[in-house]
Amino acid sequence: MNRKDEQDVRRKLKVLSHARETGNVSKTCRYWGISRDTFYRWQRAYRQSGESGLINSKPCPENPAVRVAAVIEEKILYLRKNYHFGQAKISWYLERYHGLIVSISGVYSVLRRHGLNRLPQNLRKRHVKSIKRYEKQVPGHHVQVDVKFLNFRDALGKKVRRYQYTAIDDATRIRALKAYKKHNQANAIDFINYVVEKFPFRIKMIRTDNGSEFQAKFHWHVEDLGMQHVYIKPASPNLNGKVERSHLTDQREFYQLITYKDDVDLEAKLEEWEAFYNFQRLHGALKGKTPYEILRDKMTH
Repeated sequence: MNRKDEQDVRRKLKVLSHARETGNVSKTCRYWGISRDTFYRWQRAYRQSGESGLINSKPCPENPAVRVAAVIEEKILYLRKNYHFGQAKISWYLERYHGLIVSISGVYSVLRRHGLNRLPQNLRKRHVKSIKRYEKQVPGHHVQVDVKFLNFRDALGKKVRRYQYTAIDDATRIRALKAYKKHNQANAIDFINYVVEKFPFRIKMIRTDNGSEFQAKFHWHVEDLGMQHVYIKPASPNLNGKVERSHLTDQREFYQLITYKDDVDLEAKLEEWEAFYNFQRLHGALKGKTPYEILRDKMTH
């Protein structure tokens, strides 16, 4: 067994070990960027033949058109199909979490070969008028708050509507998320209390749209907490652009992958997603770093 095969076997053993430790195959597949079919194929091979069963029986052919190993190509395609990552983010993700070095151009070649170099029409970024945004460099100076409307169906097929309240720090992209049954000022106030407790820095300003949930009671509660509350200009969602963009990420990378069971389950999954977003998810706008890595950088400079 050559060095390349040894590395491949060690990686597969880590995947199988992760599944045993967590007891959750789906979570393991999401974490390692593989399909369930691949996981079970590796599991069967290991049970039948031990480590030797994990050696690729069909090595990558010596073909100039194929520039990465089959197992790496599979990860690239999985991340593209399931999370709609761009080539840069796929490259960063593979290096950070799998120790696999694949250039951005190498990722693009794989995507192009499989006809996935362009996202589906409904997932492409719309061409909008270029707007210059001024980022605050101090954590907590500006925190954008907004609400994402959620539509589910329960086990009986009945429509369920929930509301995700979201806060995002302008300087670091650190977020706080919480789901509610109702869309009102009482829940907006409860959410702000959660944000103040959750964020690891003092908040100077809260910025919202003019929605009914952010009116007088909410406004004066924010002011009583020692923060400013500022409304964006009407019909100017770009002024809260970061929170709006983060909701698109929620839809692509979280909500399309879960099934609504009940509110307790939703709360647990949302809490897990919030932690992943802040501590592990690599952000294109942050040049491949996580929000908490940006916070650490800003606090040490």
